[in-house]
Amino acid sequence: MAAKNNTEVIIDGKVYILSGYESQEYLQKVATYINDKIAEFKMLDEYKRIPSDMRSTLLALNIADDYFKAKNQVEKLEQDLEVKDREIYDLKHELISNQIRMESDAKSLKELEKENKELLLNKTRLEATLEDALLGKVDKLEKSEKTEKPEEKKTDHTEEKKEEKPSGKKA
Repeated sequence: MAAKNNTEVIIDGKVYILSGYESQEYLQKVATYINDKIAEFKMLDEYKRIPSDMRSTLLALNIADDYFKAKNQVEKLEQDLEVKDREIYDLKHELISNQIRMESDAKSLKELEKENKELLLNKTRLEATLEDALLGKVDKLEKSEKTEKPEEKKTDHTEEKKEEKPSGKKA
């Protein structure tokens, strides 16, 4: 436990010794607050006409009012803090979910890219096979045309020979 502090303070022009476990600075701050409240009231003309016991009661009521306003403000700030904490929790949860989804999407993308690469290779192979097949048919057609043309020539020669023979017999 901390040591008890004794501090001399001046409140409303009178010297008091405050004793407490708080620091001397804190005790001076409390005394200054009370002095400021008294000075605030002394500036009012009505306050001077009120009996001293009533002055003490008014001072206590104003200090209690300040206390409850400060307490309400603290409660409101604590509620705001709780709301912010919940929002942060939800955002962290959403961030983690998005990271997991992103990792899953990245994995799917890699798989799709791999599949696309395989399909492109397969397409290239099929195109090459088709090209080879088409060129093979063209070559076959060309070869068959080459083989057909000499036959046509033979047929033409035989016709010419037939024509010559009849003319040869006449002569």
